[in-house]
Amino acid sequence: MISLRRPAVLAVAVAAALAGFGLSGPGTATADRAEAARDTINSKHVVAISVDGLNPRALKRLGRAGTPNLHRIIKDEGAGTVNARSQLEMTVTLPNHTSMVTGRRIKAAKGGHGVTWNDDTVTKTVQQAAGHGVDSVFSQVRAAGGTTAVYATKSKFWLFERSWPAAIEPNVIEVEKDGAVAKALRADLATDPASFSFLHLGKPDQVGHDHGWMSPTYLKAVAKVDRIVGKIMAQIESTPSLRANTIIVLTSDHGGIPGTRNHAIKTNRENYRVAFAFWGPGAGVPNTELYKLNADRAKPGRTRPGFKAVPQPIRNGEVANVSLDILGIGPVPDSLWNSAQDLNWK
Repeated sequence: MISLRRPAVLAVAVAAALAGFGLSGPGTATADRAEAARDTINSKHVVAISVDGLNPRALKRLGRAGTPNLHRIIKDEGAGTVNARSQLEMTVTLPNHTSMVTGRRIKAAKGGHGVTWNDDTVTKTVQQAAGHGVDSVFSQVRAAGGTTAVYATKSKFWLFERSWPAAIEPNVIEVEKDGAVAKALRADLATDPASFSFLHLGKPDQVGHDHGWMSPTYLKAVAKVDRIVGKIMAQIESTPSLRANTIIVLTSDHGGIPGTRNHAIKTNRENYRVAFAFWGPGAGVPNTELYKLNADRAKPGRTRPGFKAVPQPIRNGEVANVSLDILGIGPVPDSLWNSAQDLNWK
């Protein structure tokens, strides 16, 4: 288990290490690329939640009785879809989450972030993987005067803190402990909510690898995550200042093939189909199907549209720029997904 709230001296140490590789430190790069702060950040709060390994089939199998809170976000109260898409190049955890927070595709040679590994043995930063400076939702929020926080259940998410050390505080990692990271988030929401909070819940992915996607144990894990999300929703609803200004953005990195422990086949619909939704009880989020709210996006059916498809489907990599849009800030520089910030959320 890792429980981390970063000491300030770490930013200096990481910047020095990057300098040794001939790259600017993340904090310096962000300052130099200050088109970040188009506007001063507004008073809203975004809680981005990624449910790792959530196959939308689980929501149908469990129904409203088994996943009442996810149904509230995606179907019954929020603006959502269960037919968004993961990243085209890979349907694995760390590359997809890095796309979520940078708005970039994966392949570095094509302007992507370059994070192709999926464990904590690689100690590169995103900037080193890409070969140049890479900004993120974290650096943009901080440049605009806001605050950010990360709560994650896998040690490989240290990548974010390593890459943008001056922009993330707190950074809480509790390995395989969804309840603990959610509790830390709720404690901070009660006392000093960040402008942008990123919550990673990993139990469905963990159980999918151990017991198989759509197995009884997997479905129990999804139901448990639903209860955790429900506690966050209840806190937002019952706190007037949060209720009026907080929006949950929910998605996933990938699904998983039923009856297997596999999600790495990028061309399999069970892997590339993910949910994407907005929920905010007092923040103006309508109750509608997300593609109906975004007529300039193409509902993909069972297909896997490529980079050149016009119009595009909704993708999990849009988390960064739609969150910045909610907060009144311009897009991540050099990002791809939703760089025009035209994904409607209200």
